[in-house]
Parts: sequence; C-alpha cells; structure tokens
Amino acid sequence: MDISKKINQKLDFSSDIYRQIMNQLAVIDSFKGTWQVIDLKHSKHLKELRKIATIESIGSSTRIEGATLTDDEVAKLLKSVKITKLTSREQQEVVGYYDTLKIVLDHHEGIEVTESYIHQLHGTLLKHSGKDQSHKGKYKSLSNQVVANYPDGSQRIIFRTTEPAMTGKEMEDLLLWFTNRQEDKDLHPVLVTATFIYEFLSIHPYQDGNGRLSRLLTTLLFMKQGYEFTQYVSFEHIIEERKDDYYKVLMDGQKDRYTDKENINQWVLFFLNCLITLIKRLEIKYEQYNKLSKELNDRQLLVLEFIKQQKKVQISDLQKAFINQSRSTLKSDLVYLVNEGFLLKTGELKGTRYHYKE
Repeated sequence: MDISKKINQKLDFSSDIYRQIMNQLAVIDSFKGTWQVIDLKHSKHLKELRKIATIESIGSSTRIEGATLTDDEVAKLLKSVKITKLTSREQQEVVGYYDTLKIVLDHHEGIEVTESYIHQLHGTLLKHSGKDQSHKGKYKSLSNQVVANYPDGSQRIIFRTTEPAMTGKEMEDLLLWFTNRQEDKDLHPVLVTATFIYEFLSIHPYQDGNGRLSRLLTTLLFMKQGYEFTQYVSFEHIIEERKDDYYKVLMDGQKDRYTDKENINQWVLFFLNCLITLIKRLEIKYEQYNKLSKELNDRQLLVLEFIKQQKKVQISDLQKAFINQSRSTLKSDLVYLVNEGFLLKTGELKGTRYHYKE
C-alpha cells in the first residue's frame, strides 16, 4: 500500500466526526478571510502581539519537555543572551528554540518542507546544546520513545516510535505525501498540517528535540499555507495548557500503529480545537486593542504596552524606553492613563510607581 492510501485510511472519518471537522474548518477559514484585512491595518500592534507570543511559545514548548523557566525568565534570558554564557540545558534549549522560531517566522516563504531543510532546523534548535552536537541534524541511530515529562520530575512513556532502521524511509514517505498534497490540493491545508505533525511525532526521527521541532514545524506549515495569524497568539501555550489531552489523543492513535485500525480522529479534533482557541484569543486581543485605539493615541498605546510587559515602572524607565519623548509628555500620558483607569499609581515623589491593571 502506498503512503497516500496508508494515511487516507487513518483519515477515514465517521459521518459525525466529519461533520464536526467541517464545522471547525468553516470557523477557521472564516476568520482567516477576516484577518487578512485586519493584518494590513494594525502593523504596530501586531508587532507587539508577535513579540509576546514568541516569548510564550518558547516558554511553553520547552516546559512541555520538562524545562522550568517561566515566561519572565525566558524574556530576561533573551535580553541578555549576548553576554550570558548558556550553562544550563534549559538556557540552551530556550535560545535554540528562539533562534529556530525566528527563522520560521521571518523566512517561512523560502523554507521548503524537505529533509534537508528539516535537518537544518533541527541543527539550529540544538546548536547551543553541547551534548547534542554529535547527532543534531541527523536521524536517530538508537531507539527512542515519546515520554511525558511532569513538573515533579516524573516521566510516563506515551508510545513507542519508529525504529532507526525505518526512520529514513518513513520520513521520505511522509515528505512525499506532503508534496503530493501541496500539488494536488486534495486535502484541506489545516488537515494536512495536523496529519503531518501526527506522523512526525509517531516517527520521532531524531534522537532528541522531536517535540519542540514538531511545534516549530506546526508554525511553519501554518505560515506557509496562509494561516499567518497564528504568529500572534502562541499555539504552543495552548498545547501546554492542554498537555494531558495532547498526550491522550496521540496515544489514542498510536495504540494501533502499523495496523489497519490506526485512526487519528481524536488528534485531528484536538488540533482543530486548539486552533479555534487561538482564534478566539486573537479576536479578544484585537477587540481590546480596537477599543483602546479609539481612546488612546499611538504613543499612549505604546506606553501602555510597555508598562504591561514590565508590570510596573517609574517615569525614569519610560524616559529610557522612549528617548524621543520629553519627560513632560510622558508624565502627561501617565496622568491620562491613570485617570482613565488603564494604570494604577502607587507611592509619591521618587517612590512613585505605575502598574498595569489587568
């Protein structure tokens, strides 16, 4: 049986599942059409959303694999990365993920979904990790397995993966299947992405870094297939919030791996539901910004966003961040933002602090 028939068999949806999937895809594509208009109108705000989503994505994707750095710690590390020696594995993973995600976001149009490019992304992902240098960018030579890592340090085996001897062939088949879908356009792009990621995780082609790379590839496939709005809310963060469900639906398909019973209905529904959650969050963020933009000028919006990220600031912090604005202008903005209920002011004189109100 060729690869297309094998995968189509896994996508043999019942009428009820098919109806649910079609409803979800309708919501996704409706938003995609709307967003293409929004995207052109609010580039400044979208730049800030992408910055926040990037930090969340790095933090969440590394924590899913057992890291413990918070989003604030990730942000601080990335600010000082040029002068910080990456001594811990967590730091190495964070910076590697950042480097790879930046490549995906900035250059997705030129990245082909081929073995060579995926190897390159894997090499970038692990480039700061000393113990991974011998196998980065190369398919595994030893058997591995999907393991769930929990905050208390415990692990749980989720499923066995493709043996090393078969890895190259199964990846070749998967990439051929993807290429055929792109050429024939006979399967919805989001279903192509969901299926590709499931198969990639099942194969687990590399010795390490497969989970993180799968989430980077998710972003790449979304972006390449026209779902560029996914860069403004972290898909990884949603996966982290639903980590138990994530592993459960993977196991649901994997339990019948290499049999005619293998079915990925639950994985596809989960994947689409996560994408709809992303859309709902982006809609809320846009509505909040739309409301603010009617009440605040561009400078005040930037001041408010800066304070939101810093949690609390003094006037001197704003002067350093907005060097082209006078102290009196920034002070007037702060007074206005406090009076309108956007900020909370505490302390007096040199002890004055301004806090973002959630």
